Amino acid sequence: MSAQMAVGRVSHWEQYADKALAGDCLTVEEGLSVLRADDAELLPLLHAAFRVRRHYFGKKVKLNMIMNAKSGNCPEDCGYCSQSIVSGAPIEKYTFLKKDVLVEGAREALSRKVGTYCIVASGRGPTERELEEVIAAVKEIKHEMKMKVCACLGILKEDQAKRLKEAGVDRYNHNLNTSADHFHNITTTHTYNHRVQTVKAAKAAGMSPCSGCIVGMGESDEQVIQIAYELRELDADSIPVNFLNPIPGTPLENMKDLNPRYCLKVLALFRFICPGKEIRVSGGREVNLRHLQPLSLYPANAVFVGDYLTTEGQEVFTDHQMIKDLGFEIEECAY
Repeated sequence: MSAQMAVGRVSHWEQYADKALAGDCLTVEEGLSVLRADDAELLPLLHAAFRVRRHYFGKKVKLNMIMNAKSGNCPEDCGYCSQSIVSGAPIEKYTFLKKDVLVEGAREALSRKVGTYCIVASGRGPTERELEEVIAAVKEIKHEMKMKVCACLGILKEDQAKRLKEAGVDRYNHNLNTSADHFHNITTTHTYNHRVQTVKAAKAAGMSPCSGCIVGMGESDEQVIQIAYELRELDADSIPVNFLNPIPGTPLENMKDLNPRYCLKVLALFRFICPGKEIRVSGGREVNLRHLQPLSLYPANAVFVGDYLTTEGQEVFTDHQMIKDLGFEIEECAY
């Protein structure tokens, strides 16, 4: 590539940053150019995405931690999930954790400099007992600690959403996972609209809506762009971008199409399309980004630390050191 062409390419990505900062959305064609960019253009692309990230979040990084409140025995057939009824993955299975265990998990999160503690449970939606356990735990956590609490309990009814909000839940997560036209290839026991309506119910109750995706489930580049559009339209405040960790025993165990450079391009795409939102590097980070993990924080401004639902994450110290080495700053008590 000539020097003149290289300068033109840099300008190309910077124009996308200008559009994002002006509140304009990339076209499908522009989105495709991001996802299909030559690997030699990766650094200029990330530089442009970082301009947008820095405008809204500076060099601060928000940390999140998951507490798997109930593991396995889920009646849903989500093809990516080791806890699903169609999964043969050898995972630990247990019923809903007691309040005291959930509260102790929050204390551990605080010691890890986590700003958002996420109580997550498998299943279609919470039972009354499970809901009461979460409500009791959240009340104690909010009384004792300065920490944002996120709940992820499946499909919610309006009254359940209101009760969680009244208890002090700040944010509710329910990922759309993939685009509407690809959803049936991943899950059949509930619909894409069930997920949309749950996010809307959480928002209507006054909780901050959190919804994201899983990339690497056989979707096309166009469908990756479509889910970014749909999350922009849904106006999710926080967008966890997961990269499929193909767990043995799940229907998607042989889906291994991702590479670290493509994952970084996906994060840049989401920053351009949802410029002022919290973009969080989530599940599958270590497996798919590997040695390029630090570069993910140029487009993204948040990350999970510790373990995920049924898979291990890297050591918390390693994440803290990665952030420090970048010259970035952990945003503690990130409200």
